[in-house]
Amino acid sequence: MDKAICTEKAPRPVGPYSQAAVTGRTVYCSGQIAMDPATGKLVEGGAGEQASRCLQNLEAVLAASGCGMRDVIKTTIFVTDMADFKAVNVAYASFFPADPPARTTVAVVALPMGAKVEIEVVAIIP
Repeated sequence: MDKAICTEKAPRPVGPYSQAAVTGRTVYCSGQIAMDPATGKLVEGGAGEQASRCLQNLEAVLAASGCGMRDVIKTTIFVTDMADFKAVNVAYASFFPADPPARTTVAVVALPMGAKVEIEVVAIIP
């Protein structure tokens, strides 16, 4: 790893890991849940609102890494209920309106802090 990324504009990690790791021009962002960086609490609302907050947090981490959402090449979305797939897709599409990156979505039993959604991304610094 060339550099660990930490920004106050995204929530502090809830464990022993970095918000992102940069090696060469590749940025590996740790998964973000829908935690508000100002309060340290999950945002209110359903999976769509949580997905939007996850992506806002990732935008902040990417900006601190020297890139943005347009530079994302791969995302992984974790949901606790596949019934939320449509709501997550609506939020996701607003962040990737054209030429979205490759993506995997998986259902999991649980996420930290009772979150409904967690999203991680890989990006290339231009």
